[in-house]
Amino acid sequence: MLDNSLVESAEEVSRIAFGFMASKALFAGLHIDVFTHLSDGPKSSEEISKKSKVPINRVTTLMTALTSIGLVDRQEQGEIYSNSPGAEAFLSRNAKYEFGDYLRYQIDQQMYPFLGQLNEVLDGTLAADAVDSYQHWMNDAEQASIYCEAQHAGSLGPGKTLCRLVDLSEAETLLDVGGGTGALSIRLLEEFPNLTSTIIDFPNVAEIGWKFISEAKMVDRIRYIPSNALSTEWPTNQGAILMSYLFSGIPGTEVPRLVEYAFDCLKPGGNFMVHDFMVENNRLGPPMAALWQLQHMAFTPEARSVTPGWLRTRLHEVGFVDIQEDEMIPGLTRLIHAKKPA
Repeated sequence: MLDNSLVESAEEVSRIAFGFMASKALFAGLHIDVFTHLSDGPKSSEEISKKSKVPINRVTTLMTALTSIGLVDRQEQGEIYSNSPGAEAFLSRNAKYEFGDYLRYQIDQQMYPFLGQLNEVLDGTLAADAVDSYQHWMNDAEQASIYCEAQHAGSLGPGKTLCRLVDLSEAETLLDVGGGTGALSIRLLEEFPNLTSTIIDFPNVAEIGWKFISEAKMVDRIRYIPSNALSTEWPTNQGAILMSYLFSGIPGTEVPRLVEYAFDCLKPGGNFMVHDFMVENNRLGPPMAALWQLQHMAFTPEARSVTPGWLRTRLHEVGFVDIQEDEMIPGLTRLIHAKKPA
């Protein structure tokens, strides 16, 4: 008979092993808009079934799963369900800080399927030309649209945090390398009215980004260089350079080169900002950052698992000063920012 410690260990392994099922339960709930249906008050399985047009037996099974992982609360009497505080704040389409589309589209439809090739990427049995890379992905207009729409929604919140952490009031030009649809540029330009931005990203991404830039009424302050940031020439004498979610999606050998290139393209006293998934220097966590880095490796086999200490050292070697580190998304991303000496 197993002792209690082994039983607890087995339960922990099971929770981790079946975590993917919990993720799919969340995605399924978003797919039929469960959290939005519950945003105006508790409902029974029957009511949810009618609103979602899904048979009640399927709804009951899904709601049981969502209850078990804490996303909804269940009242015993009448089998009435309501959103948990987290689901109410972030998963309902009516929520102020809703990021369900980010989970619904990018994570469920794109990132999750990528993991199917992780084993072959890891052991090297997947041919190099068979790896579904990020660049190949962004060359597909439909996939680029799904990714960009979701990423934009998920980046506006961190953009506000970035404005609080870095003072760009003295900068006039921003180079947003791999800046996607411009969510962070938009936030920075809202905060710093003297700033203009140049975004480098793939042509399909740039085309989608113009919609968001037009909606933000910033067509006269943001321009695109529709190209691969790893191979195109960057504008120089920039007041600030931002790289968000770039290093986790490119080969690790490119990171030191881009740090050096950023230094060369900045004007004296300019700001350099790197925002990305980073694990602790001792590599003990945090779990979410570590798992995101693993996920990115599925389509960028040569990606590097970046730590703040390693990146700070690279910045110091190139010549950056006043190197600082801040948490952006708790337990997930960090911001390393520095200056080129004046």
